[in-house]
Amino acid sequence: MTAATIAPTRLRLGLAALAVGAFSALGTPAYARGPDGIADVAEKVIDAVVNISTSQTVEAKGGGGGGNAMPQLPPGSPFEEFFDDFFKNRKGPGGGSKGGENSPAPRKTNSLGSGFIIDTSGVVVTNNHVIADADEINVILNDGTKIKAELVGVDKKTDLAVLKFKPSKPLVSVKFGDSDKLRLGDWVVAIGNPFSLGGTVTAGIVSAKNRDISSGPYDSYIQTDASINRGNSGGPLFNLDGDVIGVNTLIISPSGGSIGIGFAVPSKTVAGVVDQLRQFGELRRGWLGVRIQSVTDEIAESLNIKPPRGALVAGVDDKGPAKPAGIEPGDVVVKFDGKDVKDPKDLSRVVADTAVGKEVDVVIIRKGQEETKKVMLGRLQDPDKVQAAVKTDEPAPEKTVTQKALGLDLAALSKDLRTRYKIKDSVKGVVVTNVDANSDAAEKRLSAGDVIVEVAQEAVSSGADIQKRVDQLKKDGKKSVLLLVSNAEGELRFVALSVQ
Repeated sequence: MTAATIAPTRLRLGLAALAVGAFSALGTPAYARGPDGIADVAEKVIDAVVNISTSQTVEAKGGGGGGNAMPQLPPGSPFEEFFDDFFKNRKGPGGGSKGGENSPAPRKTNSLGSGFIIDTSGVVVTNNHVIADADEINVILNDGTKIKAELVGVDKKTDLAVLKFKPSKPLVSVKFGDSDKLRLGDWVVAIGNPFSLGGTVTAGIVSAKNRDISSGPYDSYIQTDASINRGNSGGPLFNLDGDVIGVNTLIISPSGGSIGIGFAVPSKTVAGVVDQLRQFGELRRGWLGVRIQSVTDEIAESLNIKPPRGALVAGVDDKGPAKPAGIEPGDVVVKFDGKDVKDPKDLSRVVADTAVGKEVDVVIIRKGQEETKKVMLGRLQDPDKVQAAVKTDEPAPEKTVTQKALGLDLAALSKDLRTRYKIKDSVKGVVVTNVDANSDAAEKRLSAGDVIVEVAQEAVSSGADIQKRVDQLKKDGKKSVLLLVSNAEGELRFVALSVQ
């Protein structure tokens, strides 16, 4: 496990123990408590903050004959892996079941997150990961009223979702503020449902703006030290005027708890996404139709661009909007629709946020001279495919042929895959390119980029090799298979997976 883990702040319910400690505040200076306005903000907006409760039916894992039910432990429990291995491989009387007659039935799992009301008709904003794959979604008001909600739409790239419910009484709503006006050090207030404790108010400051943590193509997070924990996901981040200036989404933590590094999607992004989800039920992002790359010092010098800035156009789509506008390879985009472009990520974000069909001015540098081109933006297609609003200048990857086995997508190691997952040349075997979230492999923490070196103590070099070994083990009546797995650095470990 790495020293710092980036994790969504949703909480999955389970058995948990909370330790409550008391700390002396003697001698604490008055200014450490923050500005006096925090209480006024909390009182004004807390009834607009809701808990989001979801349920999902999942395939039961493990458990043999004899009626032994596997206990549900909170994620990260020190006993989680022990009970997982013990109960998964434990047999009932007679050495286990035949033909799946004692297979456990699917079970319900519950999750809790946060959200906030933006319209008194019953419109709620939350994170997509809070409600993803849910069979049922309920909104729980601050007074405990529980109401079933419907999904209006989601945007996976910004991890946002909009819900709708029918209120049984008048509601309190909040409005979006201007996140662009935030300054470093401004006080902010977070309200949410950490660890399923219910409405909780925490305060802190804006630690950073426009933070890119490589979690998606449009990263531009507000970083704050206001305490944010699991269960705060989807909850609002307020300024001292009581306006929502962000949606709490991620934390960095080695343990899953707050260490003072939390991230919120800025309200400027949220407001645009929410408007489109309410209007269309989906996102309609702008498309420029160019491939771009960074302007390095060497490139800037050769193109006579001082200081180095902008996004270098490496290619133009023949069917894209940039082509008829006269944008050519070698141009450097330095301003788009009145907004400065410092690097390719800036261009990706501003293009995506611009309305489809809008005519915009694009300022480019060509042969050392600035020129302005007018472009009628198109629409980015295939919104679920992971890509930026403008394509980055990377060589096309080799076509990867995969084989499915043991809940894994498997592929023979290639130069492209070694580069993608940074796998050392000394590592041999079959690379994992995807893991089924409901599989035994996921529970045993296998992940994309892991390399299977041996199956049942025999070396493998393709997905077909692994499938052949698994099929043979099934014929032999085996219930599990032992894998020798390497990480990208060549560190080995054994993992036992069910073959049923």
